[in-house]
Amino acid sequence: MKYDTLTYALEDGIALITLNRPDVMNALTTQMRAEIDVAVTHAGKTARVVVITGAGRAFCSGQDLGDRANASDLNLERTLRDEYAPMLRAIINCPIPTIAAVNGAAAGAGANLALACDVVIASESAYFLQAFTRIGLIPDAGGTYALPRSMGMAKAMGAALFADKITARQADNWGMIWEAVADDDFDAHWRGRAAHLASGPTKAFGAVKRVIRDSWENDLEAQLALEASEQGICGQSRDFREGVLAFVEKRKPDFEGR
Repeated sequence: MKYDTLTYALEDGIALITLNRPDVMNALTTQMRAEIDVAVTHAGKTARVVVITGAGRAFCSGQDLGDRANASDLNLERTLRDEYAPMLRAIINCPIPTIAAVNGAAAGAGANLALACDVVIASESAYFLQAFTRIGLIPDAGGTYALPRSMGMAKAMGAALFADKITARQADNWGMIWEAVADDDFDAHWRGRAAHLASGPTKAFGAVKRVIRDSWENDLEAQLALEASEQGICGQSRDFREGVLAFVEKRKPDFEGR
């Protein structure tokens, strides 16, 4: 498929999706949301890991408020329901690991686009901003779901109410993201992380995503039953047999993702 608002590349099992509107800090439009949905869905069928990053100095500045002639023309309920929700579901329900490589500013819906990914790796100069109350709105694009689950109620409430910038280092220390990395090391680091996942047991990674996400809704008995079920499936995989054989033979396993 030809994309106009992003670029898509697949190499060595890594699907790299680069938001590509650097002149407006990769602000999200109707078209970009649809293209992200399509790209992530395609990657889930053809790759072993997805990376989402931004072109230029920003990751994503959030909703493009110039996407309509007048702000009053923007039906936010419809936009969230019909455009954001499908994009976010594509990322969250993707059967392979997803990484947000946050190279710069991640603001508003752009911050929450990153938080929808399984792993967030940020450059040290990047920042996250729940900017919504600055224009009389509430956090959206899944922010009210992701924030309290990642960093707790107190930090989530403060981030939403005060709309302060959260540095990558703060986000790391608060548990909001996986890690903050020095700018000079950032590109090589996230590529190495992506390569690690792309060469791993893909079916097991998919199961990890399901059991951890479902744990929020399950009681202990339901979670133990889910673990047993998913582990039974993983135990029948080629990768499990290869992992055990590699352990016995004291060598690195050659996982094929099946």
